[in-house]
Amino acid sequence: MASSTDAPLRVLFCIGVNQNFFDLPTGGHKTVWEGTESMLRQLHELPGVTVLGTIDDDQHMVGPSASWPWTCYVLADVPDQATVAAACNLFRTVQVGEYGLWRYMQIEARIGRPLPDVTR
Repeated sequence: MASSTDAPLRVLFCIGVNQNFFDLPTGGHKTVWEGTESMLRQLHELPGVTVLGTIDDDQHMVGPSASWPWTCYVLADVPDQATVAAACNLFRTVQVGEYGLWRYMQIEARIGRPLPDVTR
C-alpha cells in the first residue's frame, strides 16, 4: 500500500456556467461546448490525472450557477496541487472565439482524499 505522501489527491472539480453563456445568441453555444470538450480532453491528458467520473446536471438545472449546486462535476485522482492548479488554469488557456473559457464557465477544486473502501 502506498504511503499517504505517495497517494494521489482526490479532487472534485466543480464547474459552473456563467450568465455570459446564456447571453450568447442562438447558435453561439456550440463554440463554448467545443471549448468545454477541449478542456476536458486536456484535463484527461494532464500527467498523472485519472478521471474517475463526471456528472452534468444541465437537464434539471437551467441558468447560471455561481456556487453549489454546480452545473457539472469531474472527480479525479491528481498527483499534486500543481496539477490541480494546471487543470483549473485550462479555463484561462482554452480559447472560445476571442475569449478564454473562463468568460463562460468557472471552476473550483475541492481537494481531499478517498474514504476507506468498506466493500472489501
